[in-house]
Amino acid sequence: MKLPDNLDPELYQRLVDTNGGELTTKMGVEYLELSAEHSVARMPVEGNRQVVGILHGGAHVVLGESLGSISSAIHAGPGRVAMGIEINATHSRSISEGWVVATCDALVLGRTLATHEIVVRDEEGRRLSTVRMTNILRDRQG
Repeated sequence: MKLPDNLDPELYQRLVDTNGGELTTKMGVEYLELSAEHSVARMPVEGNRQVVGILHGGAHVVLGESLGSISSAIHAGPGRVAMGIEINATHSRSISEGWVVATCDALVLGRTLATHEIVVRDEEGRRLSTVRMTNILRDRQG
C-alpha cells in the first residue's frame, strides 16, 4: 500500500491494526494507495452481492465512505478527527462478478471540511457508481 510520508503515526497504526476497519475487512477491501488528495482501493464482488446477484448498492457506499473517511483523516492531521456529515451515491451500472476499483479524489480540502468524490469502476474501467462524501474536521477530544 502506498502511503504519504508525513502520515500521522497514530493514524498509521490504526490502519495497520484494523486494515481500515472491521466492515471493510469483512467485505474484502484492499487499500492500494492512500492520501488526502487521491486514494485507490479495490473490492471483490463475490461476498458483497444482493439477493438478485449483483453488487449491493450499499457495498458501493461502504467502499466510497471508507476511502473518503481515511482520505479526510489524513488531511485532518495529528490530533484531529474526520467525521462524515454527508454522503450520496448515484449507481449507473451493475456488476455481478469480478472486482471493482474505487478512486477517491479531493474536491475541497479545507480547515474544517473535506469533500471527496469517489468513482467505482469495473475491471474494464466502466463507471458503476459515483459517491460524494463530506467530512467535518475537528480536534480530537480527550
